[in-house]
Amino acid sequence: MFHFKFPDIGEGITEGTLTKWLVQVGDEVKEGQDLAEVETDKMTTTIPSAASGKVHQLHVEEYGDLEVGKVFITIDDGSEDASSPTDAPASESEESVAPTGETDQPEETVKMEIDQDAPEGERIEEEEAGVVGSLISSRDELPPSDEGQIKQDQTAKPKKALATPVARKLAKDLGVDIQAIAGTGPGGRVMKDDIRSFAEQSKAPAAKPAQADQQIAPTAAPSDANEKREPLTRIRQTISQKMMQSKDGLVHTTMIEEIDVSDLVAFREKMKPIVGEDIKLTYLPFIMKAIVLALKEFPVMNSSLDEEAKELIYKYNYNIGIATDTERGLVVPVIFDADQKSIIEIAQGIDELAELARNNELQLEQMRGGTFTITNYGAIGGSFGTPIINYPEVGILGIGRIQKKPVVKDDEIVIGHLLPLSLSIDHRMIDGAVGVRFIRFLEEALRSPELLLLRS
Repeated sequence: MFHFKFPDIGEGITEGTLTKWLVQVGDEVKEGQDLAEVETDKMTTTIPSAASGKVHQLHVEEYGDLEVGKVFITIDDGSEDASSPTDAPASESEESVAPTGETDQPEETVKMEIDQDAPEGERIEEEEAGVVGSLISSRDELPPSDEGQIKQDQTAKPKKALATPVARKLAKDLGVDIQAIAGTGPGGRVMKDDIRSFAEQSKAPAAKPAQADQQIAPTAAPSDANEKREPLTRIRQTISQKMMQSKDGLVHTTMIEEIDVSDLVAFREKMKPIVGEDIKLTYLPFIMKAIVLALKEFPVMNSSLDEEAKELIYKYNYNIGIATDTERGLVVPVIFDADQKSIIEIAQGIDELAELARNNELQLEQMRGGTFTITNYGAIGGSFGTPIINYPEVGILGIGRIQKKPVVKDDEIVIGHLLPLSLSIDHRMIDGAVGVRFIRFLEEALRSPELLLLRS
């Protein structure tokens, strides 16, 4: 029997949700065949089989939680069943074999495991982690997590709690000592649910005498036929966490303006038949090109704050994120090096990313490394908003739909095409005057769209 454990796939992934089984008990599977769909903080992917044989047992129900190092499926591959499947992390079973903490693993492996306690800044944070691509299907290359299997000497100082930076921040925000929490993750890793449970127990009132308990019988929450409850998906939980992180950590100020883009409308209509039907030439590539020019003019808008070092980090790459609405929730794929791309190349890149987002095929590296973000609610008919900054960036531009409105030109009222813009900035780093000048620069750039083709 081959007891397949949810593999340690790196990138800080320690847990996931099994959303759909692709095989059933009794099915014949081949090595590399997809077994299940799994949802992580960022996206959904499939787990390929690491062995060939017949499915013997499914250990996790659909929408059940998965943790690294725990068995989720058993496959009868014809080998002897030397050990029984267990829901305990791999480290626990290994400790029972080597109770003294000794290990026959190579020195390099031991060093790797001890490095799990490296400073938080050297590890990828959990909220930025997600399963990417397809997993390697060989059982030799996808071992279960071995974290935490080495015991410390009894005379050594207490070992630092094993947890991701995100978990440590959550503990700090909730005011609990992470060292006092017994982790239920692989190798004793402290999970976010462990921290929340510990915080709730700490805040619970002291137990009342038994006599008082007997006087008041507990009552279950009433059910309501007019309500429906469903658990939050992992991506929705991540979105919620990121939004709270931005609102709690940044000082948001939003400036709202309408700018006349009549010349841009005319120029785009002129260019559409020239570039052909194969290229979806929307207004967004022109606006993105203007944004890059504005970021070069106002470098503070393309920065991030290192709060610990109290330093402002100026970015000299221009990676523009595009907030994209999908059935699973909001994702932000990135157009990298937008300053080095033509308007046509930007248009092609936007179209490709939108297609990948709709099909849930975005890779993690396509959603990281952004320096400034655009949210285009005009695509679904919106005009104005107060967009939330994509932390740790310092600005985000909301784009509304272009509408015909009366404008005054040369002391005459004419019909113009007005573009609503909503610019949110982190007021700690950026003054309001800079935000206004940023919008006015965009207005000037879009007023002469031909110049966008000439400027770098």
